[in-house]
Amino acid sequence: MTRDAFASVSSPAPTRALATEAVHAGRDDLAELGLHAPPLDLSTTYPSSDARAEAARIDEFATTGARPDGPPIYARLDNPTTARFETALARLEGTEAAVAFASGMAALSAVLLSRASLGLRHVVAVRPLYGCSDHLLNAGLLGTEVTWTDPAGVADALRPDTGLVMVESPANPTLAEADIRALAHSCGSVPLLVDNTFATPVLQRPAELGARIVLHSATKYLGGHGDVMGGVVACDEEFARTLRQVRFATGGVLHPLAGYLLLRGLSTLPVRVRAASATAAELVRRLAADPRIARVHYPRIGGAMISFEVHGDPHDVIAGVRLITPAVSLGSVDSLIQHPASISHRIVDASDRRSGGIGDRLLRMSVGLEDVEDLWSDLTRALSAGPAEARRPAEAVRA
Repeated sequence: MTRDAFASVSSPAPTRALATEAVHAGRDDLAELGLHAPPLDLSTTYPSSDARAEAARIDEFATTGARPDGPPIYARLDNPTTARFETALARLEGTEAAVAFASGMAALSAVLLSRASLGLRHVVAVRPLYGCSDHLLNAGLLGTEVTWTDPAGVADALRPDTGLVMVESPANPTLAEADIRALAHSCGSVPLLVDNTFATPVLQRPAELGARIVLHSATKYLGGHGDVMGGVVACDEEFARTLRQVRFATGGVLHPLAGYLLLRGLSTLPVRVRAASATAAELVRRLAADPRIARVHYPRIGGAMISFEVHGDPHDVIAGVRLITPAVSLGSVDSLIQHPASISHRIVDASDRRSGGIGDRLLRMSVGLEDVEDLWSDLTRALSAGPAEARRPAEAVRA
């Protein structure tokens, strides 16, 4: 197995494989505490008999955004359980720090607000993005202005007030991939944000390729069981300090129970992603040879996400599945399928959807941990749910 080195956030550690880091990161102090499982701290506030010292610590945070030394102060400022998840995710992504939020959209909002606070309100973005990310940028809800371009046009789209370049790779829902290293070079001094939700650090670590900000909807693969919502930004400590200040001011904090579940989810992340990816690759092979499928999209780096275009009515497929759950979201242990044009990207203008490759016959499937034969049986039954016609074999497309 290839062994990957990670910089320790909380304490020095030997060079360890990703799978080992996933199990042990954020837990380095447990033996010292006499514990085996990480504790869950649900306190909203913490006692302090020295008001002057507490005031000084609060002033220090307000000035620097650094995580306060000593005991916690207030849950909106910091929480020990959430901090463990942040430490672990930073180790897996290979960054100095990570800052967790109540959702992926709260995390993206904090990034945009932090850049806008410096007068850098312009964003250069590459479609497609997750539908709500697209909407947040395009609608200017946080006072930002966006220029949409393809990867080749990023350098020409930069302005003096550009605060961020944003790309999602593999992209939602087409699974198109970007050359992150080349994009980072095109950005110059402007930070490149990569939404790494689909790939996870198991398949790709954008910071190693030049990205300065890595965004996750932690609700998806990091949690992995469809029972926790959260978002997280992996970055350097300097930017993390600003994000902590924005989080404190806006209140988009991750609940400690969510932080506990996300830390637990990280421990099985490599196993889940690799197992689901193997099943996805086999389903791609079968779909590509199926005459009912017009096109299959699957990224070169692999993964557990599949998109495919059907010759028939995609709504018949959604209505026809029985084992696979027709629902939004992704990254759970069970398989999900949805119609992006109707659901996840409905909020995006139809012409923008089409220009981003999101057609009306495109379906997106998040492959879980079920047996491949059971999934294929359910899929092939659903594909035959509508009027059947003989079609030519599908064209397999590597994004």
